[in-house]
Parts: sequence; C-alpha cells; structure tokens
Amino acid sequence: MASRLPALLLALSASTLQAQTPAPVRLSFADAIRQATGATQAPPPAVELAGLRTDESRARVTQARSGLLPSISLGGSWANRTLNPKALGFTGESFPLPSLIGPFDVVDGRAQFQQTLFDFSNLKRVSAAKSQVTAAVAEGSATVETSAQNVAIAYARTSRAQAVVSARMADSALAAELVKVAVAQQQAGVSASIDVTRARVQLSESAGRLILASSQLERAKIDLARTLGIDPATPIQLADTLTETLGAADVPADRSAAVAKAIETRPDLAAELARGNAARTAASAISAERLPRLGVAADYGLSGNDWSKAIATRAVSVQVTWPILDGLRREGRLAEQKTVAQQSDVRAKDLRQQVTADVDGALLDVRSAAAQLMISGERLRLAMEEVSQARQRFEAGVAGNIEVINAQESLVRARETDIDARFAGLLAKIALARSVGSAHTLH
Repeated sequence: MASRLPALLLALSASTLQAQTPAPVRLSFADAIRQATGATQAPPPAVELAGLRTDESRARVTQARSGLLPSISLGGSWANRTLNPKALGFTGESFPLPSLIGPFDVVDGRAQFQQTLFDFSNLKRVSAAKSQVTAAVAEGSATVETSAQNVAIAYARTSRAQAVVSARMADSALAAELVKVAVAQQQAGVSASIDVTRARVQLSESAGRLILASSQLERAKIDLARTLGIDPATPIQLADTLTETLGAADVPADRSAAVAKAIETRPDLAAELARGNAARTAASAISAERLPRLGVAADYGLSGNDWSKAIATRAVSVQVTWPILDGLRREGRLAEQKTVAQQSDVRAKDLRQQVTADVDGALLDVRSAAAQLMISGERLRLAMEEVSQARQRFEAGVAGNIEVINAQESLVRARETDIDARFAGLLAKIALARSVGSAHTLH
C-alpha cells in the first residue's frame, strides 16, 4: 500500500493540473484581430479600459449639463430654542420683557426650486465636454488600432516561430537520412568512417536547433496569449501559416489615396484634433464667464411651533449675477487653455507629417519585402537542388559527404532567409495597414 502512495499522489496531481489547464484554442489570424478589436465578448484589457474612459467622458457631459437643468430639494428641521430679548436689541424700557423666552419648538418643512434661465458659459462648458467625448472616442479607436497591430505582430511572430520549427524538423529529417546514407556507404566500403561522424554531428546540431525553435515557439504563444488578454497557459493552435496571402487589409493601392485615407481616418490624428477643439471650447467657456447669469429661485413650505399649527410660507426671486473681478484667476485659466490649444495645434501639424512618413515608409517596406521574398524563394530552390546533387555524388562514391554537409548548411540558411523574408513581408503589410488606420481590417 505504501509503495502505491507516490504513484497515486502523482496521478492525482497530474489530473489536477489537467483540470486547471484551459481548453485549447484554435486561432486564425482574422479571429485574433477580431478579438483584439473587441468584436468578441472578451476584448483585451487595453480596449476594455478605452471603452470605460469613453463612458467616463460621457458622464462629464451630464455633469456639465446639470447647471442648465432644474434643481429641486426638500428639507425639514426641528429646533428647541430659548431667546434673550436684550441680545436682540429689546431693552424693555417701553414695556417689561422677560429676561428669557422659551424654551419653545420651531418646525420648518420646505421645498426649494432653482432654474438657470441664461448662462452662456455653462452652454460652452457642455460643448467642451462633448468635444472631450469625441476625443475619448477617437482615443479609443486609436487604442483598438494599436491593439490590432500588437496582436497581428504577435501572431506573425508565432507563425514565424512555427515555420522555424517546421524547417528545423525538415532539417532533422534530412540529417537522419544522411546518417543512414553515410552508414550504408561505410558498410559498402566506399566511404570513410569520418563521413558517418560528420553526418551524426549534423544530426546532433539539427536536434539542438529543433529544441531551441520549439522553446521559442512556446514563448511566442505565451506572448500572443498575453497580447490577446487571455490566460497565458491556454494552448493555442494557429490556423494560419506564414504565407504571402496573410495580412491583407483595406488599404488603397495608390500612394496618394493611401495618404489621403490616413489623414482622414487615423484615429490618433482625429483624437488630437478633438483635444484641440475641446481646449478652444473650454477657453470660450471661460471667456463667457464674464457675462451675466440669470436664474430663478422659489421655495414653499410650512413653519410654526408644531406641525399641526404650521403656516404655509413661500418666496420667489429672480437672480442676476454679473462677475466683475476674481483676482485675475479667470484670465489665468483662459491663458492656460489657449496654450493647451496651441500645443494641440503643433502636435496635430506634426502628426499630419508623421502620417505621410508612416505611409511612405510602409510602402517602401512592402516593396522591399516582396523583392526579398522572390530572391529568398529562388535561393531556397537552388539550395534544395544543391543538397540533392551533393547527395547523389556522395551515394555514387565520387565525393565525400563534406559536400553534403556544406549543402545542408546552405539549405538551413536558405530556409531561415525565406522565413525571414515572409515574416518581413507580413510585418510590412501590418505596418501599412496601421499607417492608414486600417489595422482593425487585417485578415
């Protein structure tokens, strides 16, 4: 029984770990982008926080609008008092007064109403709050674009790591075949034992590269899970591979059209313009504080010594307030907002130039990556032919396997170059989509 206990505990711990492991997720590139943009039920935290910040800015509009809406309140009080008539100015010379009146009860219940009739400054504050909502929405769109870009890059890196693992597996399979050929040639007496040693060294190196590539793939999957905002322990299976068709988006092919679309739709530029507009509207609201404000107030209630004998009283008033001087505080606030607006204008101008630079740079990268992919594809084809020819020469006994080893290394480098070229092409397409504000349309 004691000998079975360790095995039983091991089985229980294994079942517990299996129960705690999240279910595997098969993820396509388009599905990852949809999840990054919040189109699913579980958006990444950055996108969720952006939505909450937008809700926060909408709440500020309600707060600003409250100054234009009616205010109604109810109040009641009870007090037990004593009074000194002499303290109130009654000397008692004309008629005798007690030195102390009371104690007596005083009750009062009252409904109060206030309404602003005209306040131009408050109207401007509402407009400024609405401009801030526009800015928050644009900032949320910029966050969505950034999230889509980050997830797309993480997916691309994972696809690259998966392609490297496949290449390393092919290298290992080829190395294992060449070991068999070297052994057969040695047994046939047509090659030296050093050829077998060289082949086994290559097989060992291929196995080491495969282990490293597998570790990098698992690390890339963890990074992808974190970018998506899911449990890093979630097993992810990629549905798409690192192909030329991956990374398409709604991007104009013409450079001028792409720049025009970027200036029109880039959310970071729209957010900066909205922030500048909000600052100018806030400055107008501060200037409007110099204007008079008009309002009405009324109250109605019951007062007396007790509620059964309370008498109804009321008051109605029209109130006009005209601010004259507040110690130049208003002028300081106005200068501050004007400076904020000027800063926003400078940033917006710089952003327009940056948008153009981003589009031009991304287009250059796309063209360069396409050329690199053609060259790497041809290099891979030639490297495979070199391996085939070197193997035939070795099997024919006209050359040692050093040629095969060299050709095998060339093939390894050619595969890495081809993978890097496809990865660079995908990154360039992602950057181009982000530069025009279309990262959320990647698929």
